[in-house]
Amino acid sequence: MKHQMETEILKAEVLIEAIPYIRRFAGSIVVVKYGGSAMVDENLKKSVIQDIAMLKYIGLKPVVVHGGGKEITSLLDRLGKKSEFLDGLRVTDEETAQVAEMVLSGSIAKALVDELEGVGIKAVGISGKDGRTMLCSKKLDEKGRDLGFVGQIDKVDTSLLDTLLANNFVPVVSPVGVDGMGNTYNINADYAASAVAGALSAQKLMFLTDVEGILKDKDDPASILRSLNKGQALAYIADGTIKGGMIPKVQCCIDGLEKGVESVHVLDGRVSHAILLEIFTTKGIGTMVTDKESV
Repeated sequence: MKHQMETEILKAEVLIEAIPYIRRFAGSIVVVKYGGSAMVDENLKKSVIQDIAMLKYIGLKPVVVHGGGKEITSLLDRLGKKSEFLDGLRVTDEETAQVAEMVLSGSIAKALVDELEGVGIKAVGISGKDGRTMLCSKKLDEKGRDLGFVGQIDKVDTSLLDTLLANNFVPVVSPVGVDGMGNTYNINADYAASAVAGALSAQKLMFLTDVEGILKDKDDPASILRSLNKGQALAYIADGTIKGGMIPKVQCCIDGLEKGVESVHVLDGRVSHAILLEIFTTKGIGTMVTDKESV
């Protein structure tokens, strides 16, 4: 009995610790980039959905932007179409763009909406085509090579997102865009998340990844940088501390800040309830990137 009482008191203390954060962020827009293991593992998926529901119930305004690269590759394989990559970027012909749209806006978005509705949250799946939310043009890679129907976002029109948020819905956004001619483009989901967060002037942008956060030594989880500012992030890229696959992720963090997001977080989506732990605890669990000179 005593042990049970101690457990209950501990729960209460956790809630009390969260009060200043709840007070500070109530009414804030939080964009969650959902991807990696957290989209595949059923237990982790459940924890992310619960976290997003919790944000909504305590007065924040979550917006979900999801990826789906593995699922796209899987369906292309089943259809007998080989995926071609240039330096890790998918080359997207018209057929691949159609398959990407089917997977992202069809199966993944609707499954996420279904799961959010299952925990009592009103949710709507949209793509960048709906309301012309993400207007795109063709994106070339860094060497100027044509990747096909891979889009760079020229404009985010928040009219539809604003309407959904004002009417108490959680928007679930697929990274599919359109150009002025009506062509469909596949967009990198991290890039889409930072563009959406910037256009909405979100207080927070959170990337769920398969790493602990931004590490000084990629092989040592203990070397996690709990916080850094834009200048430090650029210096770490320049001196090679941040390298490989983390570079584009950090560039998306910086891009979000430059577009007006208050803070960007890189979280380990393999940890249950990573979103709540990062926002509502004193220490947090990932890396926070801000524009402030000293963090």
